[in-house]
Amino acid sequence: MTSDNSNLFDELGLNPVINGRSWVTILGGSRMVPEVSQAMYDAADTFIDFNELNKLAGERISKYTGAEAGLVVSGASGGLLMQAAACMAGSDPDLILQLPDTSGMKDEILIHNKHRFGYEVCYRTAGANLKEWGAGEEPLAEQLRSAIDHQTAAVAYVFGPWLSCELSLREVVAIAHERDVPVLVDGAAMLPPAENLRRYIIEGADMVTFSGGKGVRGPQSTGILAGRADLIEAARLNMSPYAGVGRASKVAKEEIAGLLVALERFVSMDHEEEWTTWRQWSETIVDAGKGITGLKSVIEDGDPNRQGPTAVFYFDEDWNGPSSSVIQQRLAEGSPSIHVGTGSYADELYVSPVALEPGEAVIVAEALRAEFSSGN
Repeated sequence: MTSDNSNLFDELGLNPVINGRSWVTILGGSRMVPEVSQAMYDAADTFIDFNELNKLAGERISKYTGAEAGLVVSGASGGLLMQAAACMAGSDPDLILQLPDTSGMKDEILIHNKHRFGYEVCYRTAGANLKEWGAGEEPLAEQLRSAIDHQTAAVAYVFGPWLSCELSLREVVAIAHERDVPVLVDGAAMLPPAENLRRYIIEGADMVTFSGGKGVRGPQSTGILAGRADLIEAARLNMSPYAGVGRASKVAKEEIAGLLVALERFVSMDHEEEWTTWRQWSETIVDAGKGITGLKSVIEDGDPNRQGPTAVFYFDEDWNGPSSSVIQQRLAEGSPSIHVGTGSYADELYVSPVALEPGEAVIVAEALRAEFSSGN
């Protein structure tokens, strides 16, 4: 929960929290491992040719993703921004400087109605207009074909909790490619499993973006962009060190160094061992609700809408204690401050183990047990 290096936060009066909500940015994302911090420290004292660094880093990303090319971007959000810019302005220097004014360009990105999400604003930041499809009565494949027109720059496909589309990525790719329209994948929170690094490219996506923080445990401000060589080159020209629409999404050399070390660690680590540890922590946590009237305590393992084997507490009509939201607030206001999630499927409270540290599961379990007991 804390470290010997938290002196600055102590000076600021900032209290650390136990993060039971997963790798969410609002709680700081994920913890970088020591070798990542060391790589960033080492890179800080060196000047480099940034174009050469981008090229070499891209080759490393290409190796791990199986894509033609790769690029380090400023988070998965920066990846979305660069996807849109690349598909609208391409590598044309005049059009690059024109964005976000898209006059004379194809500027529509198609998005399924069940894939609408808050971060689509990143597409709009580049100047794109989002065109929704999927709400009609025709078969979905025909709806997509009908939605593609002369203004279509790309089709977006979003993977993540609570997002679904009856057409698979392969099916969407096949339809889009009939009209030479690229397909853009947002897989921000889809690592682990490590197989997803290659999965979306194998399924035909033209560009894919992932967070470089979260499960990869690189710098939270980094992202991975992989895909077709021409589109990745266009993305590179639309961002820093150049003056395109992505200039504000600058990635520092220290961040690139940290991400590359984190990515190498991620693809070589034992993910089964990590998952086993997470499950053990969830077993400790879920025991806090066993035998309490009105509570159903389970571990949901393998649910695509959960991150890791998650401890979940469902409240039924026999529950006489405080609501899940009240318990959530009390835990956050306690000492230590513990952040958990609520309300994903029903009246529930959940704890994701993926951002916990050794010893924190016991603390979370004890705090939950006290809260559950107070109402019964």
